[in-house]
Amino acid sequence: MTEVTKVSEPAQQPDPRTVAASESYRETLARLGGVQKGARGAPAYSRFVNRRAGRLLAAACYRAGLTPNAVTAISAVWTFSAIAVLALLPPSWWVGLLVAFLLLVGYAFDSADGQVARLRGGGTIAGEWLDHLIDSIKVASLHLAVLVGLYRFDVVPDVWLLVPLVYSAVWSVLFFAMILNDQLRRQAGVTMRATAGERAPVLRSLIVAPTDYGVLCLSFALYGATTLFMGVYTALCLATAGYLALAVRSWFREMTGLRRPPSQARGGEA
Repeated sequence: MTEVTKVSEPAQQPDPRTVAASESYRETLARLGGVQKGARGAPAYSRFVNRRAGRLLAAACYRAGLTPNAVTAISAVWTFSAIAVLALLPPSWWVGLLVAFLLLVGYAFDSADGQVARLRGGGTIAGEWLDHLIDSIKVASLHLAVLVGLYRFDVVPDVWLLVPLVYSAVWSVLFFAMILNDQLRRQAGVTMRATAGERAPVLRSLIVAPTDYGVLCLSFALYGATTLFMGVYTALCLATAGYLALAVRSWFREMTGLRRPPSQARGGEA
């Protein structure tokens, strides 16, 4: 008689709602600490404030039964509300504080969606796609909303309108390059992320703080003092452009050292 080998089915992940009901909020936070990604290369606000805020939100969202995609959608609502306010309302102190608050909450939820995915045993390709899509819309529209608001309400000389245009271009290229870097590293089998327990240099996080999206969000609190805001906003733009110029050289050297696996390289170079 021919022996039939039974193929075991993959173990099913436990229902997140069941796990959440069986542990306290503190236990969820502690478990999240063990699966959180490392902080290598993260600028100061993102590393010391936003990631921790996202962790608190992630634990609450997970216990509420929200999926990572739902958390991404919540982040989008907060962020795009801020972008709409920038384009539709004239600069003032209360508008600036509102925009800063909306952007910062949206940023915290943006950090939380990935952490919810890790609590649930890992994210999906569709979830990663959605997260990057929302981020790309944010990157493309935030500085253009600044441009529209400044132009509509005629609060600065026309030459200053070049700043959000430049900032939008710089930020779009930076975002695309970082996403492309990650994809090419994956193709080459290189992992750049630090482990959760690894300590990244604090000094580097402070040096690159002017390029931090969280610092940009905070700068909108000055939106009511237009001259002061434009000075800070322009300085952040120049710092981000300088960082991109230096990073491009470093990234290109890194990419020249990467090789695709043989199965992907058979077709030769395009």
